[in-house]
Amino acid sequence: MNRAQLLRGFVLGFLGLFFSASLWAHGGAAGTDTDQCKFELEKDHWIHYTAYQPKAFPAEDFCGNIPNTNTLTQLVFDYQDVRYRNMAVEFEVTKEPEGTRVFFQEANKHKSGTVVLSLPNGVPEVGKYLIHITLVPDQGDRLDAHMSFMAGKGQEVKSGSILLYAFFAFAGLYVLYLSHAGFKRLIDGILAKVKSF
Repeated sequence: MNRAQLLRGFVLGFLGLFFSASLWAHGGAAGTDTDQCKFELEKDHWIHYTAYQPKAFPAEDFCGNIPNTNTLTQLVFDYQDVRYRNMAVEFEVTKEPEGTRVFFQEANKHKSGTVVLSLPNGVPEVGKYLIHITLVPDQGDRLDAHMSFMAGKGQEVKSGSILLYAFFAFAGLYVLYLSHAGFKRLIDGILAKVKSF
């Protein structure tokens, strides 16, 4: 097996691993649900949460870390159980550990199953915040659920993005290696020197 075949096999193997559904589904843990952007309202009944800062990061969504303060922030909640669409739901965001309220929406029914909360000025300062969701049924006890997030720590670089950029850089270099004789001679010379050590 020559070097070109070995390199081609490596690229094809990497492609197979890179595009594997089980690797990328909810953080890469096959067979488990590791979606960090959902939380349990009741046993086995979930709500999915996503945050957006469309002015600062128009193509990004966030969960546990919202990068900026004092900018338009939208919190989107999707019920994963249709029975919650017939219940009134109250939303509150507090700064922790003080418990200072920074946002409140009175209980309303959301028949579509999706709720978009718009905080025109986002949250006021860097730190930890808590989202309080309260289900208000027509009869029975109120049900509270909570989820925390950090704000103002800047945008985290996602490891998936780094891998994607590295893959495309490697693929581009491999195509150049196969199609450009001068580049191929250069790489072969470098590999020969490395091999002689």
